[in-house]
Amino acid sequence: MRPSSRVLLAAFALAVAVDLVSLLAGAELGHRIAKPLLMPLLAAYAATRGAPRLLLAALLFGWGGDVFLLSDADWAFLVGMGSFAAGHVCYLVLFGRRRTSLPLGIAYSAALVGTVALLWPDLPAELRIPVAGYSLLLTAMAYKSSALGLTAGVGGALFLLSDTLIASGVADWPQPPVPDFWVMLTYIAAQYLLTAGALKAECGERRTTG
Repeated sequence: MRPSSRVLLAAFALAVAVDLVSLLAGAELGHRIAKPLLMPLLAAYAATRGAPRLLLAALLFGWGGDVFLLSDADWAFLVGMGSFAAGHVCYLVLFGRRRTSLPLGIAYSAALVGTVALLWPDLPAELRIPVAGYSLLLTAMAYKSSALGLTAGVGGALFLLSDTLIASGVADWPQPPVPDFWVMLTYIAAQYLLTAGALKAECGERRTTG
């Protein structure tokens, strides 16, 4: 690993620590400062490791979603969801036509239908269709991520879990203590594992073609 990669990875880890500790401590300012730094630092780290452009685009769309979701306004929620959706499209194109497990696909399909059906009555009427469409795209990304191996597959599953926690909050379901901490913990882990899985796959393909 290059020295620049180590520095950027350390900076990312520091931003993660500041963000999560701020959430646990109820320090809103720390969260608002650290959160917008997360994905740019992870993208910069990935770039120094020779990441494909689609991975960088997915991370930067995630940054857009992070920034917009700092606002509580409904329009910002929709724009942020749209930015994350664009990131999922980038991931899906990156994963390509690699083979995935049929039983896993069935499990994800059942989870999608069950979750949307349960959330539907409690979601605001104007958010039902957008949330359902986004959930379909997110679940497809989570499923296809497994094509890159276990690391990326776990990342995709954690992304689905993180956004499900957000949706349950929008639906006003009971939440765990400090819900934003759990949302960010699973989200950050998801993006890091997806990045690590994509970089590993890219490295493997270079060795094969080389």
